Amino acid sequence: MTAVAFSTAVPGRPIDLSAIRLQLINMARLRVLWVAVIFALVAATAILRIGYLGVSGHSTGTTSLADALLPPRGEITDRNGIPLARAFPAYALWYNPKALGDPSNPLVKSARDVATQLKAIFPSTNIENTAEMLAAGRPGYIQRRVLPEDANRVMAIGELSLELPRETDRHYPQGSMAAHILGYVNNEGQGRVGMESVLEKRLMDPALRNTPVALSIDMRAQGALEDELRRGMLATNAMGAAGIVLDVDTGEIMAMASLPEFDPNKIKSSDLLQSDAMRARGEVPTSFNRVTNQVYELGSTFKPLTVAAAIDAGVVRDFGHRYDARPVKIGSTTLSDSHFLGDSLNVPEALIHSSNTVTARIADELGAEKMRRTMIDLGMNERPYVELPAKGFPIWPGDKWPRIRNMTVSYGHGIAVTPLHLASAYAAMVNGGVWRPATLHKLAPGAAPKGRRVFKASTSSRMRQLLRMIAIYGTGRNADAPGFRVGGKTGSAEKPSRGGYRERSLVSTFAAAFPMDKPRYVVVAMLDEPKGTTASSFQRTAAWNAAPIVGKLIPRIGPVLGVRPDSTRDIDISDLRPLVPGGK
Repeated sequence: MTAVAFSTAVPGRPIDLSAIRLQLINMARLRVLWVAVIFALVAATAILRIGYLGVSGHSTGTTSLADALLPPRGEITDRNGIPLARAFPAYALWYNPKALGDPSNPLVKSARDVATQLKAIFPSTNIENTAEMLAAGRPGYIQRRVLPEDANRVMAIGELSLELPRETDRHYPQGSMAAHILGYVNNEGQGRVGMESVLEKRLMDPALRNTPVALSIDMRAQGALEDELRRGMLATNAMGAAGIVLDVDTGEIMAMASLPEFDPNKIKSSDLLQSDAMRARGEVPTSFNRVTNQVYELGSTFKPLTVAAAIDAGVVRDFGHRYDARPVKIGSTTLSDSHFLGDSLNVPEALIHSSNTVTARIADELGAEKMRRTMIDLGMNERPYVELPAKGFPIWPGDKWPRIRNMTVSYGHGIAVTPLHLASAYAAMVNGGVWRPATLHKLAPGAAPKGRRVFKASTSSRMRQLLRMIAIYGTGRNADAPGFRVGGKTGSAEKPSRGGYRERSLVSTFAAAFPMDKPRYVVVAMLDEPKGTTASSFQRTAAWNAAPIVGKLIPRIGPVLGVRPDSTRDIDISDLRPLVPGGK
């Protein structure tokens, strides 16, 4: 080190120690200042680098501090911030036959003994398969998603070849709830089926994955929808059920359910595949979304859409006009009602009693091209508009509709669509006439798409009256929740098969909106092949099984979605009541 002279001694003059002390203090301060400046520069560089990597998403080829602080996959929440899918630290059970250094003898105990002990910890373990894997010395996973207490029990077995590496797992805190919306993440960390697949890039982006993605659904409404659908499905021994709650003004899906469901925390290959035996029974995998991916003939729920198109075109002007209600014969085909409803009916009576013949005659007057154009404007000729990857293509009658096809489409036969198609169409019918695509993304206020006009506002106003009348006087009475001013239409359609329809296999649907004086939400409930049971008064039609589901659901979801019951108000139907027997 270079010596520094602080002062020079002059013969005969005393040394100034205070000056030397001051020099030393100043030198120490200068060195401390330089050290502080260097540390500040290093810290600033590190902070800027972290910020750059976080914003740009660039990688240096190694795990950066920024990446280490971020979750490996972004979180998904409902519209209120309730977590639906998040990264979760967990253990896995891995078999390492080289742990003891002798791959030919990887275990202390016998393979079967170890497999039996693992069975006691993990009941789903197959002893034979596990013992074979252990004896053969094949490395691999024995169990994923191992809880800490189970990991301790594995360690107590005393086998070094049973390793418990820490992994980051995808966890669904709500279990099977909203499973068909969320999908799942496979063992390779890739999103599958639902929004996990749709949002894959967004959830894995380092610049964005620290910010949760909010979906449109409300978990309170979702839970109520699944609960009521499950009750209805079990009460009628139905093979499946589907339901949706849709905001009529924005297209946001507030709840959507398909039953039977699956648990994304415990996904198995059997949940994804349809076996030959299932196909023969008409069953679908639990991962199959009946709301967006399966098409049905939805029957009489189409009748209000037909009447709306006829009102819009000026074909129906006088609701007091009576139509011939007797069977319609077209060539060798005869269209008739399920039972005799009288020789003639007006429009309110035809909807209240669900007349095929009157609806067919109205469609005949409207004409096939105008009916077809309305269905196209409602999106019935395309896959449903929603972000989910699995979307069923409608069974569409084609470009030229013969007279008989136009008539059958008018009451929901000869055309097959998804329940989501129906929900979006009903939203347009009651919201003032504007069709909007459905979405699973939470929309900011004022961000709803403009949509396209399908019906006049005056037509929409009339349809709100008619739908309310059906719930008061007609087949929708079991859905009329007091104070919520429900309006809607039932639909019971036989399933098609080779050579005709299966009379004993019905799809029962109720499509509704509430409150009808100022509609906020559309609700659709569907049961696949319900049976006549004590709970449904031994009836299989929608009035006795699907409508009651809606009647019980709306009082549960209304208040949480901002619609409180009010028995002092209702939509004015005073001008239509005289047209209905007993309606004065």
